[in-house]
Amino acid sequence: MQHLGELISLVVAVSWTVTALYADKASHRLGSNTANVIRLTLATVCLGLILWASIGHPYPVYADRRTWFWLGLSALVGYVFGDWCVFICYLSIGARFGQLLMTLAPPLAAIAGWAILGESLSWNAAFAMAVTLCGIAISILSKEHGNPIRLTLPFKGILLGLGAGLGQGVGLVLSKVGLEHYATVLPPDAPARMQTLLPFASTMIRAIIGSIGFFMLMALQKELGSLEKAAHDKTGLRYALIMTLFGPVLGVSLSLMAVQYTNAGIASTLMALTPVFILFPYALIYKQRISGREILGVLVSITGVALFFLL
Repeated sequence: MQHLGELISLVVAVSWTVTALYADKASHRLGSNTANVIRLTLATVCLGLILWASIGHPYPVYADRRTWFWLGLSALVGYVFGDWCVFICYLSIGARFGQLLMTLAPPLAAIAGWAILGESLSWNAAFAMAVTLCGIAISILSKEHGNPIRLTLPFKGILLGLGAGLGQGVGLVLSKVGLEHYATVLPPDAPARMQTLLPFASTMIRAIIGSIGFFMLMALQKELGSLEKAAHDKTGLRYALIMTLFGPVLGVSLSLMAVQYTNAGIASTLMALTPVFILFPYALIYKQRISGREILGVLVSITGVALFFLL
């Protein structure tokens, strides 16, 4: 099918929009770490069922130690660090601005690819990243008459958003390494569907390691009691289930699938449209006014992401 990768990328952007809206709700209701443990545990179960129904094995079959290492490392960086920052960021500045700061993830992924994989990085990329930063600055900075430029958001929330972008970007590069290695260790007699389902099997590995990482984090912070409390919160669990289905199950798996069918730059640019898609539903749900400056900032940031990959 023509433009299949591009269509998948747009579905991913919509999926991540739904995820962000419900992650915002779940983190406020359940707590960030609790929401993440529940989300990744549910994702592991859902992905296991998908693999079982498709290839007859409810686990990432054929994955060797090196595959688990790279995908596990990507989970610790992308899920445990990156998503911890994302969920705390939502508590501080909300999903709308959190997703805006996440536009830094694709450029940071390219920088990580240059540092880790030796991929090329041009001056055009530096210019595009500057455009993205300008867009973010337009949205989060303001200057009233006679007053100096000031932040319109809490500094802590901005730092968490930057950390989230860094975690997601580096985690994506590490997951790419793991996915590529996973593909090389498939035996000749592996089911034909396995190649298509590699992104789902890879995401399951990441979900397993991520859930263990968050569980250990909760144990260290003595927050395990909140899991029992969350088990009786039907509304919170519903929020967690929705963000699980649209996040780690569909969104992450389809994002890995998208780069198999189209240029990674085009896919990353289309998937980075989430800050645009989230503006109006977020404003309707939380009855917030969207300023022209914020819309301009988002559009400039998305332009920067597009320039980063398409120049």
